[in-house]
Amino acid sequence: MAAEKLRDLSQPIDVALLDATVSAFYGTGSKDERTAADQILRELQNNPDTWLQVVHILQSTKNLNTKFFALQVLEGVIKYRWNALPVEQRDGMKNYISEVIVQLSSNEASLRMEKLYINKLNIILVQILKHEWPGRWRSFIPDLVSAAKTSETICENCMAILKLLSEEVFDFSRGEMTQQKIKELKQSLNSEFQLIHELCLYVLSASQRTELIRATLSTLHAFLSWIPLGYIFESPLLETLLKFFPVPSYRNLTLQCLTEVAALTFGEFYNVQYVNMYNIFMVQLQAILPPTTNIPEAYAHGSSEEQAFIQNLALFFTSFYKVHIRILESTQDNLASLLVGLEYLINISYVDDTEVFKVCLDYWNALVLELFEAHNNLDNPAVTANLMGLQMPLLPGMVDGLGSQLLQRRQLYAGPMSKLRMLMICRMAKPEEVLIVEDENGNIVRETMKDNDVLVQYKIMRETLIYLSHLDHEDTEKQMLKKLSKQLSGEDWSWNNLNTLCWAIGSISGSMMEEQENRFLVMVIRDLLNLCEITKGKDNKAVIASNIMYVVGQYPRFLRAHWKFLKTVVNKLFEFMHETHPGVQDMACDTFLKIVQKCKRKFVIIQVGENEPFVSELLTGLATTIADLEPHQIHSFYESVGHMIQAEPDPQKRDEYLQRLMDLPNRKWNEIISQARQSVDFLKDQDVIRTVLNILQTNTSVASSLGTYFLSQISLIFLDMLNVYRMYSELISSTIAGGGPFVSKSSFVKLLRSVKRETLKLIETFLDKAEDQPQIGKQFVPPMMDPILGDYARNVPDARESEVLSLFATIINKYKTVMIEDVPRIFEAVFQCTLEMITKNFEDYPEHRLKFFSLLRAIAAHCFPALIRLSSQQLKLVMDSIIWAFRHTERNIAETGLNLLLEMLKNFQASEFCNQFYRTYFLTIEQETFAVLTDTFHKPGFKLHVLVLQHLFCLVESGALTEPLWDASTVSYPYPNNAVFVREYTIKLLGTSFPNMTVAEVTQFVNGLLESTNDLSTFKNHIRDFLVQSKEFSAQDNKDLYAEEAAAQRERERQRMLSIPGLIAPNEIQDEMLDS
Repeated sequence: MAAEKLRDLSQPIDVALLDATVSAFYGTGSKDERTAADQILRELQNNPDTWLQVVHILQSTKNLNTKFFALQVLEGVIKYRWNALPVEQRDGMKNYISEVIVQLSSNEASLRMEKLYINKLNIILVQILKHEWPGRWRSFIPDLVSAAKTSETICENCMAILKLLSEEVFDFSRGEMTQQKIKELKQSLNSEFQLIHELCLYVLSASQRTELIRATLSTLHAFLSWIPLGYIFESPLLETLLKFFPVPSYRNLTLQCLTEVAALTFGEFYNVQYVNMYNIFMVQLQAILPPTTNIPEAYAHGSSEEQAFIQNLALFFTSFYKVHIRILESTQDNLASLLVGLEYLINISYVDDTEVFKVCLDYWNALVLELFEAHNNLDNPAVTANLMGLQMPLLPGMVDGLGSQLLQRRQLYAGPMSKLRMLMICRMAKPEEVLIVEDENGNIVRETMKDNDVLVQYKIMRETLIYLSHLDHEDTEKQMLKKLSKQLSGEDWSWNNLNTLCWAIGSISGSMMEEQENRFLVMVIRDLLNLCEITKGKDNKAVIASNIMYVVGQYPRFLRAHWKFLKTVVNKLFEFMHETHPGVQDMACDTFLKIVQKCKRKFVIIQVGENEPFVSELLTGLATTIADLEPHQIHSFYESVGHMIQAEPDPQKRDEYLQRLMDLPNRKWNEIISQARQSVDFLKDQDVIRTVLNILQTNTSVASSLGTYFLSQISLIFLDMLNVYRMYSELISSTIAGGGPFVSKSSFVKLLRSVKRETLKLIETFLDKAEDQPQIGKQFVPPMMDPILGDYARNVPDARESEVLSLFATIINKYKTVMIEDVPRIFEAVFQCTLEMITKNFEDYPEHRLKFFSLLRAIAAHCFPALIRLSSQQLKLVMDSIIWAFRHTERNIAETGLNLLLEMLKNFQASEFCNQFYRTYFLTIEQETFAVLTDTFHKPGFKLHVLVLQHLFCLVESGALTEPLWDASTVSYPYPNNAVFVREYTIKLLGTSFPNMTVAEVTQFVNGLLESTNDLSTFKNHIRDFLVQSKEFSAQDNKDLYAEEAAAQRERERQRMLSIPGLIAPNEIQDEMLDS
C-alpha cells in the first residue's frame, strides 16, 4: 500500500512515508523490509518525474539520508538530462540550490551542523555550473564574490565551491567533458580570476577567523597550479603566504601552497622572487624546526599534523630543487642556504615512512643522475654545455672553463653527496635474490612472498648508489668498509645494519675498476667470513650467511680471477647446505648455481696446488654434501654440477663425470625396474611412484644444463621409461573409467600424471637443448610415436597430458622439414580430439589451449607443405581454430593465434593455392579481425591486428589476387577489381557496426587505410584515431595501443644502462667469453 502511494507522483510525495522507507533501507530491520525499501527507492530513482519532487522533499524532511536520496536523483538529471529541460525548470532549480546554500551557510551554527548536507549541495551546484557557466550564467563569479563579502561563514563556503570548481575543471575532467568544454571553462576561470584573487587576498589580510583562513588557503592551493603568474609574483600573495607559514594552524596549508608555487616552471623571469621566497622561508623554517632537530625521532613521536608537516616539507624542497636549484648555486649567500636545505632533506630521508622516503629518493635519483651525466660527458663538450643550460656554440677555450665549472659544481655537492652515500647504505632495500627476512615477531624466516614495492625501490636505490659510486669511488669504498668494521667490532651490529650494508655492497658490482674492486672485495669477504666465525646464535648465523651468499653471487668477475676465494666460497656454500635454517639451504643452492654458471671452466681444470679438478673432488663427496637437502634443492644442485661437466672439453672425462654424478639415481632406477620385471604391481606403490618421479626430475635437471652431452645417460633409461609411461597411462585411464569423474582429482591419479608429465618434460628438455643432430631425432622420435601419441588419442580427455603437444611442437621446431612425413600422423592423433576439448568454451583445459596453438604454429612455420595436403574440411578446422584462438581474452593464446594467422597468410600468398585460399577466407578474416580490434577486450593484440589488416589490404592493392573475392552468383554488380570491392565491403561492415559514426567518417577512414597500406606507422595511427572516434576507447586506459612505442623506449633505456658500468649487474650480462 505504502509503495503504491509513493509511486504515484501526480500529487506531492508523502515525505513522512518516504522518510520511513529510507530509514527502513538504512535500518536494522529484517532483510525483507530492507529489500522492499530498496526496491521502492530504485523505482523512484529510475522514474523520470521524481526529480520534480526534489524541492518539496528537501523543504519537508529533517532526515539527512532522505535529503541525500533526493540530491542523488537530482544529480542523475543534471548529468544526463539537464540540457533537455525547459529553461524555467533549470533556472528554478539553479536559484533554489543557490538560496539553500546561502541560507545554510549564513551563520556559524548551521554551517557546522549541516556540514555534510552543504557539501553535497556544493557538489550539485558545481555539476549545474558545468552546463550553465559561462554561457547561460555569465554573472556566476561576480555573484559568488559579492555573496562572499556579506558574511564570513558564507565566504568560507564560497571558497569550498571555488575549490570544487577548480578541481572539476583541471583535475577530474578527462573523459567527463569534451575537450572543447574543458577549454571553455578553463578560459572563463582564467579571465575571471581577478575577482577571486582580490577576494582571497582580502580575506587573508582582514579576517581573524581560523576556519575561513584555512578554507581560503585550501582554495588557493587548488588554484595555484594554473593561474596566470602575475597574480602570484606581482601581487602581495607570496609575502602573505610566507607571513602565515610560521603560524601552527596554517603551517601545513601554507606549505602546500608554497610547494605548488615552487613546482612552476617558466624560464628565468621570476628568479629574484624565487630566491627571496626561498631565503625568507629558510629563516622561518629554522625558527620552527631548528637544524639540530633529530627529524626521524620527532616524526616517530609527532602528532599527525606534525607528521604531515614533515611530508609537506619533503615535497616543498624536492619541488623547489627540481626546478630552481641552479639559481641557488649562483651566489655565495644563496649557496649557504641551499646547503642547509639539502641537509634538512637528507635528515627527512631518514624518516621511517615509505611515502616520505619515496618523495626524497625520487629527487636524489634525479640530482645524482644530473651530476653524474655532467661528470661522465666531460669528454663531450657539446653535451656538457647543454647540461649546463648554455645554448651557444663552444669555443675551445671555453671547454676548459666549463670543465672547471663542472668541477666546482661537483666540489660544491661533495659534502651532501657523501652524506647521501651513507643514507643509501643505511636504507638499502632488499634485492630479489635474498630469501631470508625478519618476520613481525623478530624471527628470521624464509620469505614467502615477493614485495614488488620493495623491488622497485631497490632498483632506484641501486641506480642512485651506482651514480654516487662513479662520482667518488674512494668515498664509497671508505664508507662501506668503515661501516663493516663497526659490525665486526660490535658497536654497530644489528641484523638490519648488516643487511643494508651488504645489499649496498652487492648492488654496486661492476661500477669500480677491476683492481679497485679486487682490493675492496678481498677485505669485504674476509671480514664477512670472520664475522661468521665469531658470531654465535642460529638466527645471527643465518643472517650473516645470507649476506655472504648475496655479496659473492654479485661479483662473478672477482671469483673468476681468484681461485682461492672461489674455492673457499663454494665450500662455505656446501657448509650452508647442512644448515637446517629455512631459507639458508635454498639460498645456498641458488647462489651455487649462479656462481657455477659464471665460473664453470674453473671447476674442471686442475688449479695450482691441487691434485685433481674440483668437480672430481665434489663428485667423490657428493652423497655427504647433499645429505641434508630437500628433493627440489638436490635437483638444483645436480643442475649446477651439470654446468660444470658441460665445460669439460674431453669427451671421455665428461662421460665419466656424468656417470659418477648419476650413479645414485641410476642404481635406484635399476632396482625399481628389475623389481617391476618380476611383478608389475610393484610400480603401483605410492612410495615407488614418488621415487620414480624424483629420479626423473633429477635427470631433467641435469639434461637442462648438459644438453647434447646428456645423450649417454638418457639412452640408458629411455625405453624403460616409455614402458613405465605407457603402463601408468593405462592405469590412469582404467582408474578414471572405473571410478567416475572425481577420481581424476585423487592424489593417486595426480601422482601418476606427474610421472607422465615429468617423462615428457625430460624428453622435451633433452631434445630442445641437444645440438641440431638429425641422428638424435631419428633415434628418439620413432619409438615415441605409439607410447606417447597413440596413447594421447586413446586416453579419456581428463587423462590427456598437454605436455604431449608442447613436446611435439619442440620436436618440429627442432627438426623442421625432416618431420613433414610425420605431420599427418601427429595431426590424426591430436587434432580432432584436442579441438573437441577446447572449443566448448573459453575456460576448460587452459594448458592444452596454448600448447595446441603453439604446435599448430610450429607445423605452419616448418612443415607448411603438410598443411596444404589436408582436405578442405581439415583446413577449415585449422582456420576456425585460429579464429577461435585470437578471440580469446587470454593474452598469450590470442597472440599465438595472431602470429599463427600471419604466418599462414604469408605462406598461402606464396603458394599456388593463393586465390583459392583467400577467396574462401579473406572476408571472414577481415571481419573477425575488425571485431577483436574494436571490442576493447583485446587491446594487447593491437600491433598484430594492425599487421593482419595491413597484409590483407596490401594483398588487394597490389593485385596479387587474380580471381574475384566476391561470389559472382550472388553479387549482381560486377566490381572492376578486388580493391574496389573490399573498400565497399569494409565501409558497409564498419557502417553497420558503428551506427554512431556518419558514412562520411567511415568512408574517410577506409580510404585512408587503403592509401597508407605501405606505410605502417601512418596506417597504425589511422586505426588509433578511428578507435577513439568510434567512442569505443574514449575514457579508458589505452596504453596497450602504444605498447610498441613503449617497448622501443625501454630498449633505448637498456642501451643507455649498458653504457654505464655497473647499471646492469654483472651477473645479468651474458659473458661466456670471460670465463676462460
